[in-house]
Amino acid sequence: MAPPTAAEVVATDRAVTKPRLRCAVCTRKSTDAGLDQGFDSLDAQREACEAHVACQRHEGWVLAKARDDDGGVSCGTLERPALIRLLDEMEAGRAGRVVVCKIDRLTRSLADFAKLVEHVDVAGCAFVSVTQGVDTASAMGWLTLNVLPSSRPSTSSSARSPPSASATRSPPPGARASGRAARRRSATTRIPIL
Repeated sequence: MAPPTAAEVVATDRAVTKPRLRCAVCTRKSTDAGLDQGFDSLDAQREACEAHVACQRHEGWVLAKARDDDGGVSCGTLERPALIRLLDEMEAGRAGRVVVCKIDRLTRSLADFAKLVEHVDVAGCAFVSVTQGVDTASAMGWLTLNVLPSSRPSTSSSARSPPSASATRSPPPGARASGRAARRRSATTRIPIL
């Protein structure tokens, strides 16, 4: 049997096309400083997201026409005009993916983010973070999404507290006599890594 011709391969590829997935890009900048420039942070975020969507064209991804840009709006609330429009688009079935440059462009609150992800999931959509490798349409994307909050650096007061009593306790009996106590490093001494 002869191998298929180029025309047959193209015809087969067209017959096995992926369903179109409309991708809504959401951008945010908390201050309005610099938004009057020709190319600002919102444009840079949008450009990165649009490039990611274009790279997934073979999977049927297409860019939604609406712009969901929140310029000069803090992420301290979910009551943002562009975010509300985006959620309405998802509920109406006009968006199959929500694409952001970074997760913190949606919110920095873990509780609010959990609400948004649940809303996206209930609407039958998937959430994509371009720079963090998250795509909740896959199991690996959900795993990454669940690991990210736990890898956040701690800012609690315990992280900045002085060494505990166990780190500053006196040496065990007989240690002074053998000289071991003098060689012991304090809990705050940094050891250079070569």
